[in-house]
Order: sequence, then C-alpha cells, then structure tokens
Amino acid sequence: MEILTVGSKRYRTSYGRYLEDFELGATYEHRPGRTITEVDNIHFSLLTMNTHPMHCDSHFAKDSEFGQPLVNSAFTLAVVVGMTVNDVSAKAIANLGWKEINLTAPVHPGDTLYAESEVLEVRESKSRPMQGIVTVRTRGFNQDGTEVINFVRSALVPKRGHGVGDILSDIADNK
Repeated sequence: MEILTVGSKRYRTSYGRYLEDFELGATYEHRPGRTITEVDNIHFSLLTMNTHPMHCDSHFAKDSEFGQPLVNSAFTLAVVVGMTVNDVSAKAIANLGWKEINLTAPVHPGDTLYAESEVLEVRESKSRPMQGIVTVRTRGFNQDGTEVINFVRSALVPKRGHGVGDILSDIADNK
C-alpha cells in the first residue's frame, strides 16, 4: 500500500504493485487472516449449487473420517486468492490463470486462514510493452501453521504510470 499526496492535506491510498515493484524470490505475507464461519461455508456452497452434505450437514459429516463439516474447497481457494490481491494483483489488468492447485489439508468452519506468496517469475510482456507477467506461488495456512492449499497464479501487471488507476488519477488531478 502506498499513500500518495494529491493536494494540500489530501491523500490517496494506492494498492498493489507495479511490475517494477516485484522482486524475484520475494515472499509477501498477506494479512489480516480470515476466520471461516459455518455460515460462510453454507452460503458459498449453496450459492454455487454445491449441495454436498459434507459442506452443509453437520449430522452427516460427523460420521465421516473428518468428524465435522469440511469447508468447500472452492471457497478456500477464493478466500486465499482474495487475501493476495492487495500485494499481488490490485493493479493487474487481468488474471492469466491458476495451475497446480493443491488442497493439502482439510479446512473446517472455525479455522482461520493466512497466506503468503513467493514471486517465481517477473518478465516483460512480449506483445504489450507497458505491461508484464508476474507469477507467484501462494500458500494458505490455518491457525496452527498447517498448509491447507497452494497454487501458482499468473497476472498481467502494468509498468509504473501505465495502470488503470494511473490514468484515472491523472484525469482526476487535472479536473
């Protein structure tokens, strides 16, 4: 997060990173954590039409090997990706894709998730000279430090001065 001075006693918060701000091998810890509630899990599962009883039927789930409901894995992915936005993709033009999505331990209602992303690659775009591609490996952990998910994600990120917010800021500053 960057605080920009835009006038006398006037400031604007800028989130995310430009291509030049990413450092190969750097790890960004994403905070705050997010506690997943039973209501979160049931709402997301029903909203996405995933009615598997392991997500929304505690009586059913208690007889499983887990002994309790599981958080919908798509919800776990969505929360962890969301946690990364301020550090990884708040300035991105587009997400280019995810790969190697691994669910490494169960997540249960009441767990608190934390995440970190390691920069695997930073390169200029071959077809878009004012943009580049950033690839990160993100790992999500529960409150005990157990990894619950990991994935690789790539995003198209602008160079400094060429982001959507930069253009809007320039317009607003010249009103």
